[in-house]
Amino acid sequence: MSEAQEKPRMPDEVGVPDHFQYMHPLLKANHGNWAWHDRPRAGVLRHVSKSGDVVYTVRAGTQRQMDVFTIRKLCDIGDKYADGHIRFTTRSNIEYIIADKEKIEPLIEALEKEGFPVGGTGASVSMISHTQGWLHCDIPGTDASGVVKSMMDFLHKEFVRERMPNRVRITTSCCQINCGGQGDIAINVQYTKPPKINHDLVANVCERPAVVARCPVAAIRPAMVNGKPSLEIDEKKCVCCGACYPPCPPMQINNPDSTKIAIWVGGKHSNARTKPTFHKLAVANLPNNPPHWPEVAAVVRKIIEAYKADAKDWERLGEWIDRIGWKRFFEMTGLAFTKHHLDTWTGARKNMNSSSHIRF
Repeated sequence: MSEAQEKPRMPDEVGVPDHFQYMHPLLKANHGNWAWHDRPRAGVLRHVSKSGDVVYTVRAGTQRQMDVFTIRKLCDIGDKYADGHIRFTTRSNIEYIIADKEKIEPLIEALEKEGFPVGGTGASVSMISHTQGWLHCDIPGTDASGVVKSMMDFLHKEFVRERMPNRVRITTSCCQINCGGQGDIAINVQYTKPPKINHDLVANVCERPAVVARCPVAAIRPAMVNGKPSLEIDEKKCVCCGACYPPCPPMQINNPDSTKIAIWVGGKHSNARTKPTFHKLAVANLPNNPPHWPEVAAVVRKIIEAYKADAKDWERLGEWIDRIGWKRFFEMTGLAFTKHHLDTWTGARKNMNSSSHIRF
């Protein structure tokens, strides 16, 4: 008889891990029993339970793309001041959870000494969420993390204090295909020309039917070029979305001369006060100009300063724009209004009739 085969190991990580095992003891003890919370200062949250227990959360900004030495440094600080209880937010902030009020100031001093600013709560400019950039991604038209660095150099002061009318969410994305995020201000790459095809490589690298099927406007079709199977593009149909580039790198679209950056404003995911909204185009065709992207930073600065100076308390950026009007927004920011800002798609009549300003 053959030896009995060993029973295969059953998976033990199915679904979301049990988060209770990582919780601070006071969070476990008061789960679902919190009475109120406030912010003693920017970057510090205080939660008070109905039992009287108090837990503090200290939020600090990080650079998101971190080496192991930086991670160890943050963890060492957490071991010393927060008994190892830390977590990361979706915007790559690190939060330290502590129960001893006396440890707050030493923790903040330790973080700021190591270059991690404490803030990002309340009516501040939150840490900018961004995609991978040139470091990790193989299809970006720009380096989102580099754009973030150029903007946070001057937005840092608005991260560490709460002096904006309301919170400001900023996002950046490297391409239009996978990561075109939206926020109060969104910095998204835009491709301005159809792909340039290297016909010598298409047959060796690309699965042509998959590339044809991926095009959302049916602008790609098989072709024979110089006796080799390749692809061709109907440039009248092409919308320069870049969806063909990931499955077929020889269809190069992120060339320096055709990759620009656009800035969108007014996006909102929450339903507080007003319904969630899509963002709208503010500026197009800004140069994709590393390593500091000064043109992008200058436009973001104008928008932030105009919003801070004129918006009412609790108004999000999109709500401020809706109140003052699209025309006034361009006057106050000094940005140019062009034909590209006109709503000319086939559903524009329905859009305009849903407003109280235009009826036809």
